[in-house]
Amino acid sequence: MSIYRSVRAVTDASGDGPVDWDAVGDAAKAATDPGDIDVSADEQAAYAEDVRDARDRIRRVTALDFDLPEAVEIQSRHHWIDANVATFERVMAPIESRAEFIPGIARMVNTGSMAFALSFLSNNVLGQYDPLLLADGDDHKLYFVRPNIQRVADSLDVSYPRFRRWIAFHEVTHAAEFGAAAWLPEHLETTMQEAVEKLAEGSIDRDQLGELDTAMTAVEGYAELVMDDAFDGEYADLRRKLDERRSGRGPLQQLIRRVLGLNMKRRQYERGKEFFQAVVDARDIETAGLVWQSPETLPTDDELDDPAAWLSRVA
Repeated sequence: MSIYRSVRAVTDASGDGPVDWDAVGDAAKAATDPGDIDVSADEQAAYAEDVRDARDRIRRVTALDFDLPEAVEIQSRHHWIDANVATFERVMAPIESRAEFIPGIARMVNTGSMAFALSFLSNNVLGQYDPLLLADGDDHKLYFVRPNIQRVADSLDVSYPRFRRWIAFHEVTHAAEFGAAAWLPEHLETTMQEAVEKLAEGSIDRDQLGELDTAMTAVEGYAELVMDDAFDGEYADLRRKLDERRSGRGPLQQLIRRVLGLNMKRRQYERGKEFFQAVVDARDIETAGLVWQSPETLPTDDELDDPAAWLSRVA
């Protein structure tokens, strides 16, 4: 890790656009310790076993029909940065295409801001199911950022194999959602692109942003619900320790998370879980799975706070 090399990459930012994406990757990696991914054959097999077990249990619990990604990667933080720079670039493309003359200082500031965001995220992401939204490719992927999983397991004083397994179940649950709802990646991508297009035009479409937030609340909330039934027995201790870790962050990290929208993600977990738990309490988990039939069966923002209204409309 070298702050000097990171700053040098930013100050050397070039090109015609508002962000030099090659410099973003170089600067983010220079500012980030990649972490250790010297994985033994036994540990590789353990990751694979966790993913298979998660698939089998989630299929039984939800009755959803889905396949696992062909690519399951154990990554360093640098690998995660490389895997996500292209996605960030494509998300920003509509804004960049409308940019006219960009002063060098503005390009440096934009490049530095994106590098900072990717560096911060790469130190905090534990696992990621990537349905290849806004990215080229023929397959979805499942990532595990091993150095972060190890560090957080140590900080929470929980067993690394148990915590690693918990992350595997959570990410495979997302694979189940996207696998069961073939329409979901395109729906999210289209909504995101239209919202970014509006931003590029200098306006904010709050309806589209609200629609995106509602869809992601369903995605995160359903995952939380399924984890309760699919994971190995009771894991209230893990939930409690993770909540304490989130609330115990320092003021600077809390500010960074707020700026990057990560606090909103926690609210999505909580609000979505409350919605789906109410649906299960009223009916069953198979009824909750009706949410993945089509975009029209997603709950509206109002229905997230009124599950009975969603049940009346859909089920």
